[in-house]
Amino acid sequence: MDPFVIGELLHREPAYPPGEMNPLALAYIGDAVYEVYIRQYVLSLPNHRPHALHKRSSSYVSAKAQAKVLHAWMPLLTEEESNIVMRGRNAKSGTAPKNADMIEYRYSTALECLIGYLYYRKKRERLAELMEQAITVIDQGEADRSAVYSKEE
Repeated sequence: MDPFVIGELLHREPAYPPGEMNPLALAYIGDAVYEVYIRQYVLSLPNHRPHALHKRSSSYVSAKAQAKVLHAWMPLLTEEESNIVMRGRNAKSGTAPKNADMIEYRYSTALECLIGYLYYRKKRERLAELMEQAITVIDQGEADRSAVYSKEE
């Protein structure tokens, strides 16, 4: 078997066990896993014009959207997952967010940390479950905003 492929995701084992990794390192890979999942979802929709793809995926990967998703996930998380989220949220990155406030940025990092942790623990079913929930949360927010705008017109 190819050592880089597990299931449907490319994979290479990290140098350290996931529970011992720096939370920012987990967030680093979690950001990439989240982005790939969202891009695959957006490509499953009918509009494939480049601008539409970018605009749609941006609504899912922003720090604000990720913070909202994490808040929706919190009641669903196990104790182990909650501990990883706290490690990610409390990690000091040393950089300031560009398009989000610091609280959103920390929660976004925490979400990415959890995704990276689940990815390296090879918890594919749990990761897929949470990612589907993320899409639902964000799509519901988009539907709510559309309803408000249509009432204002």
